[in-house]
Amino acid sequence: MDASGHKRWLRVVILLGAVYLVAGITFGALAGWAASNQMRITWRLAAWLTSAVALAAHIWHERFRLGNSPLTTALHASLAAALGAFGLAVAANLHAHWAASGNQRLLALALVAFPALTAVPAFVVALGVATVLGRTRRPG
Repeated sequence: MDASGHKRWLRVVILLGAVYLVAGITFGALAGWAASNQMRITWRLAAWLTSAVALAAHIWHERFRLGNSPLTTALHASLAAALGAFGLAVAANLHAHWAASGNQRLLALALVAFPALTAVPAFVVALGVATVLGRTRRPG
């Protein structure tokens, strides 16, 4: 892969990681401010939907724009998800520090756990979807 191809997928991973981070913080704040449990659930579902759309767009971009294999596609998609989750863990640590609250050991563990617990399912889903897309793509 040439340097421009390397930079392109890396830029997309960083961009999608930022999308996941912004979605998590924004929808989390909206859910926290919700007046009812129903609205809280609605905001959380909106966060999941936003993340699912971002993952689907990333898979499509990797497979059809960059022409990457299902394995490479899944790796890049899971890296973006892990980056977003790491950003959320950092944000949680910063919030706890500013608010002088929270369990510091658990928050430190979140810096590793959030990305790992996000990357693994993202990898599995992206690998499955990218494999199916590769098989159903029409020739020509």
